[in-house]
Amino acid sequence: MKIFDRFLVRSFLGPLFLTIFIVLFVLILQFLWVYIDELVGKGLGLKVILEFLFWGTCTVIPMALPLATLLASIMTMGNLGEFNELLAMKAAGIPLQRIMRPLIILSFFISIGAFFAANNLMPLAYKNIFALRDDISRTKEEIRIPTGIFYNGIDNYSLRVEERDEKTDMLYDVMVYNHSSRRGNTSVTLADSGALRLTEDKRNIIFTLYSGESYEEGDRQSSADTSFAMQRIKFERQDIIIELTNYAFQRRDGDRFGNDVMAQGLSSLAHRRDSLDSLYSIAHSQFLKRMLITGGLTYARQLDTANKQEYKGYFPLDTLPSLENHPHFTDLMNRALGKTDQLSNQVDAFVVEEFQIHLPLRRTRVEWYRKFTVAFACFIFFFIGAPLGAIIRKGGLGTPVIVSMLFFVVYYVIDISGKKLATDGSVSAAMGTMISALVLLPIGVFLTYKATTDSALFNKDAYLVFLKKIKKHLPFGHDKRKKQT
Repeated sequence: MKIFDRFLVRSFLGPLFLTIFIVLFVLILQFLWVYIDELVGKGLGLKVILEFLFWGTCTVIPMALPLATLLASIMTMGNLGEFNELLAMKAAGIPLQRIMRPLIILSFFISIGAFFAANNLMPLAYKNIFALRDDISRTKEEIRIPTGIFYNGIDNYSLRVEERDEKTDMLYDVMVYNHSSRRGNTSVTLADSGALRLTEDKRNIIFTLYSGESYEEGDRQSSADTSFAMQRIKFERQDIIIELTNYAFQRRDGDRFGNDVMAQGLSSLAHRRDSLDSLYSIAHSQFLKRMLITGGLTYARQLDTANKQEYKGYFPLDTLPSLENHPHFTDLMNRALGKTDQLSNQVDAFVVEEFQIHLPLRRTRVEWYRKFTVAFACFIFFFIGAPLGAIIRKGGLGTPVIVSMLFFVVYYVIDISGKKLATDGSVSAAMGTMISALVLLPIGVFLTYKATTDSALFNKDAYLVFLKKIKKHLPFGHDKRKKQT
């Protein structure tokens, strides 16, 4: 590799890694903001939270890579133009195509990496984060007993605490109802004070009570028995051990979400698509058979019998008698209306059935195409960012960030809209997923052409000259010149 090429590659890699870090940091903050309610109050360890954030970071890579490529390309070419390095290269006889060649090759490898990230890393990330979210959702919140009201957050128990010492975490005027026997309020414990602590594995809670009494009613012999035997026990200290369920975070099998469309690669999606295509074809043929039978056609070939050449002379439709004079006209009309209602109901039922079968098929097709759109978007964004940087000649994080966000918002809105239209069946999966790239491709071609021809696209003076030329041909322009003369 020549020194010139190494210089350009180093100039591009620095902003690329910086922008990837910034974009991922911003996106993971947005990701954390969305799921913060699921993490707080569950007593999760730091390892679980970091794992959740890691897989969440992997899921936002398709959004981060195109934006980072766009921003890095604008910053690189903008810095070269701002410090007149780009001008010196052109003065030395090096065309812009030759200057951009090593960066084009590098962006091509970035696109390949984006494809493998979407096809290999993304399914693994979604499978693990779906499993983590499910495990976290099953974990109950930490026990925090309020004061002055009954707390029913512990299964089979109802607790009431009058006061709490925040420094020592001691509880005062404690009342504990035990409902584990399923016989109502037949067991209650009163204590002057107490303390609550969890075991290390969070499978049990130990409630230590001091200076209290326990009251428990005995079992009745029958429903007609109105006599109650009550047991009363005084104690100076009593430990109540309560078994807890789902208070400790427990990992379950992560492969249970492997069948989700977001957790599959190209090969799995292709196999899933073929299976759903077969199911849809079977459902469609069964629907046609039901329509024929409901319409009174016992055999499927009855539909096209009248179109055969040898039978056309036997159906003189213009000479058939009118049904209005038929003695059973009303009965025939009622039967026809009944058949029409049956056919209408069959169509409505098929619409629901078709939606249930075809929706997963459309989602599968959309996800299959989206594996390629990320790589394609990275390549297109380079051909938007590099020419823009060469034209505006501004580096740093000022103008490039504004311009990058403008183009990225347009891309993101079109991409999300196209995906939704493709999922709903309004457009094909290929059109819905590729429409954002197809919209930006002409912009990239236009900007590349303008940059290679040294066009003053963002030169304010060029626009002022153009406006003055237009002003000369306007009526008020002629009047003004006459007054001056």
